[in-house]
Amino acid sequence: MFFSLDIFCTGHDFISLSLRPGRLLLLVQKHHSYISLSQNLNQFARISLQFSTVVNYQKAMTDKPQTSTDLGLYKPPPTVRGMTELVRAAFSQTVSVPAIRIPTNVLNKVVKSLKKVALQRPGLKRVVDEHSEDGNKDCSNGEHRLLLLDPNSITSRDSFGSEEAEALKAYGVPQEIQRYELKLTYENLKSDEILRAVLPEGQDVTSGFSRVGHIAHMNLRDHQLPYKKLIGQVIIDKNPGITCVVNKTNTIDSTYRNFQMEVLAGESNMVAKVRENGVFYEFDFSRVYWNPRLSTEHERIVALLQRGDTVVDVFAGVGPFAIPAARRGCEVIANDLNPESFRWLQHNAKLNKVDQKITSFNMDGRDFIRGPVRERLPALMKGSQKIHVVMNLPALALEFLDAFRGLLGPEPDQSLSRQDDNLPQVHCYGFSKEDDAQRDVVERAEASLKISLQGRCSVHLVRNVAPNKEMMCVSFTLPRGVLYATHTQDRDSSDEPCPKKQKCEDLTD
Repeated sequence: MFFSLDIFCTGHDFISLSLRPGRLLLLVQKHHSYISLSQNLNQFARISLQFSTVVNYQKAMTDKPQTSTDLGLYKPPPTVRGMTELVRAAFSQTVSVPAIRIPTNVLNKVVKSLKKVALQRPGLKRVVDEHSEDGNKDCSNGEHRLLLLDPNSITSRDSFGSEEAEALKAYGVPQEIQRYELKLTYENLKSDEILRAVLPEGQDVTSGFSRVGHIAHMNLRDHQLPYKKLIGQVIIDKNPGITCVVNKTNTIDSTYRNFQMEVLAGESNMVAKVRENGVFYEFDFSRVYWNPRLSTEHERIVALLQRGDTVVDVFAGVGPFAIPAARRGCEVIANDLNPESFRWLQHNAKLNKVDQKITSFNMDGRDFIRGPVRERLPALMKGSQKIHVVMNLPALALEFLDAFRGLLGPEPDQSLSRQDDNLPQVHCYGFSKEDDAQRDVVERAEASLKISLQGRCSVHLVRNVAPNKEMMCVSFTLPRGVLYATHTQDRDSSDEPCPKKQKCEDLTD
């Protein structure tokens, strides 16, 4: 028998847990690094795995409130299953939890000693007043209070560990357990618990999203769409600072790198304010491209730069490479075809006080390379400062490499020393669905350049985009033979790549 549970978390983290008889397999993706752990379950005999997703809810529905003693304390009432419009009151229920009676004069000390077994839940008080049998506040003159305990840890007086038992004895607190009727409401539940209870059993549940300022961006699956309004409202309720939830309704437009979106809940203001790696950005999220999952990659490339270097950003967007590069002291030539991206790029340059360091263009990528870049490149190559060309358009950037072929015209006088040339360093991004993604992106780069990159390149895994889709970055020094070859010249047979034997250094974080 095989069980699998996938949990999608906020931000970059993905956890996949698979259970097989006698084995525990755990795969964690955090900041795009992978850790694989396989251990015999016998070594984990004391670990209790409890998932409300595998609880079989009763099919019978009832309108009568009931008191639950189920140790699955935070399982919402089964009556919310199938709800499409959020009714917060429907999540209220009363549960019975263990409690211990403590004199108020030692209350703080005892609570500190029992913190490992005390009930801990956002929005719930763990220290409460006593109540008499008729439900009224007990007439004990406030000399005692009740500490609510975790029902998964404490089920009887014998459940206390040696440290807790010694502390209770030292403070003169009887090791007696009471039951306390605790009212749980919508406010006490987490977003994934709510959605797991509402959506059909056996279907994937996601409460994960990309956060862009005040906007939560979701990619809902078809079976989740009937619940989209409820999902949006839950995300707003459970995530402070989120005031708008949107769902992508089509694929990214490769021309302007934006996509259609639907507002699921909250306000319709799409102008986001974002801080990434200490840099401030503002932009209309509905009209430009922005991916918060690329912050680590932006930081990686910028770390390669030195003051005085020149950065050529062919597909600059709103400036996630260009702005930090300029702040680092680089001269930046930035371009984007999308007029909205171009406008926000200029805005963000001024916002971060680097507008004097950035020259911006609103052109097609090839026209930008064959125009402004070609005009400036000869002079830059005579200098000693490095030249970095960033091409972050993963769907198409590898195809744009052909714009560099023959860019500087005929081969210069052979009597001139080639060692004086300061050749550009290219960082080009691409998606790959191939088993060997590294070889795939290198071969596609070679096909565009018409030259072998064997021994001349490095490849970096940026992130896993989907189960069978990787985002890669191939970096290399732009070969002299590419820049000075005629645009229509066939590559020399000596430069023919060896795709089946292609090997490039695999760089990782």
